[in-house]
Amino acid sequence: MSYFTIAGVQMHALHHGDNTEAMRHRIDVLMNRFPQVQMVLFSELMPMGASPHHAQPLPSDAEAMFCQLAAQYRIWLIPGSMFEQVGEHIYNTLVVINPLGQIVTRYRKMFPFRPYEAGVESGREFVVFDVPTVGRFGVSICYDMWFPETTRTLAAMGAEVILHPTMTDTIDRDIELSIARTNAAVNQCYFFDINGAGALGNGRSIVVGPSGDVIHQAGIGEEIMPIEIDLTRVRRERETGLRGLGQPLKSFRDREVDFSLYRSENGSSPFLDTLGPLAKPVRSDPDTF
Repeated sequence: MSYFTIAGVQMHALHHGDNTEAMRHRIDVLMNRFPQVQMVLFSELMPMGASPHHAQPLPSDAEAMFCQLAAQYRIWLIPGSMFEQVGEHIYNTLVVINPLGQIVTRYRKMFPFRPYEAGVESGREFVVFDVPTVGRFGVSICYDMWFPETTRTLAAMGAEVILHPTMTDTIDRDIELSIARTNAAVNQCYFFDINGAGALGNGRSIVVGPSGDVIHQAGIGEEIMPIEIDLTRVRRERETGLRGLGQPLKSFRDREVDFSLYRSENGSSPFLDTLGPLAKPVRSDPDTF
């Protein structure tokens, strides 16, 4: 089977607090209206809001509720991400649930939005998972996509679709739309970048095809986006090239250049070390009002 229907959900929710019942209602409405949907994807930090103070150990009651919903409707479910408490550490963690209501995998955001997402640890492991008879999916979260190595790694692991919940409420959303298109094109994959609305994002979710083509871009309000994808398109374009032209994944595989910088112990360089600390900008003149 090469066709598969994924619904991105862009919704309003509380910035601080439990949004799980609102998400349950949204899934009920979605599946009643669009019963063909096979996977549902929410935005970053949707279930419990954007405050690390609401971090919980996993598994949790919220996870159990989402597992029940996935089994009820026989869908793959990625309910955004939640802050996960692990001892004294906090991670921004995404869970993937299959149609039997089983947790297939979890992913911890590799690049917290520092210095603003303070006190959140970085994940260490890339995550892909297989939907049987359909294809391989990769996951990343928000700021992760600003680092091309993350999406390229997922593609090199065989991901044909990148599922990417985000929570962007800032003025750089237009740049992220370009990054989503670029990630899809240079890795020849589908890219689902699903943002929140209202307090949890300024919307403009985007779904991109493997040629970098915009399949759908949402507005700034609430929206349900059921999109049917065709995985044979990914495989064909990876074989013959984007629009019959560039074959970036093959070229990357067959490269002669050695990216030695990335083999250093901390991934740094003399130039990068001159950029100063990773900190919020401050006024250059403290007497200026």
